[in-house]
Amino acid sequence: MGLETVIKDVMDVAQAKVSDINAEADAEASRIIEDAKQSAKEIKGKRLAKAEDEIQRMKRQELSSANLEVKRTMLNARKEVLEKAYNQAFNEIAGLSADKQETLLKNIIESHESKGSRIYSNKESEDLVKKLSSLEYAGNIDCVGGVVIENEDGSIRLDYTYDGILDSVYEQNLKQISDILFG
Repeated sequence: MGLETVIKDVMDVAQAKVSDINAEADAEASRIIEDAKQSAKEIKGKRLAKAEDEIQRMKRQELSSANLEVKRTMLNARKEVLEKAYNQAFNEIAGLSADKQETLLKNIIESHESKGSRIYSNKESEDLVKKLSSLEYAGNIDCVGGVVIENEDGSIRLDYTYDGILDSVYEQNLKQISDILFG
């Protein structure tokens, strides 16, 4: 065996080891690349799922916000209609004829003057109230019509003004009025 044969054997063994190392390196690189691809795929899937969840959350939030705005708009519109109905009723009462005013005041006074000793009215009804009532006329009040009856010491005041009656009826029947107007 010559030196050339020994060198050739060493070179063959070295070449075989290099081939084995290269094969192992290629296999390891393929495994690392495959793991990286799998990891990237998992990350991408998780991010897509998270993005979908975020989109769905945003849709629900926007829908809820839009529904709330629609309800708010409807309530405001209903409130405007109710206020318009109230104002229309108020204007109707304010525009009652003198005959109707006298009839209403006469009925109110006859039904309630026994509950007090003094009576108030607006300036326009003063003469009529003095004529219809036996109570002491105590002065003018700011109202559309009607009267306020008060006891001797002023501790009890009964409000029979048209404004007060309208407010009371309106408050007590608001739900029914709303149902009639809006179904």
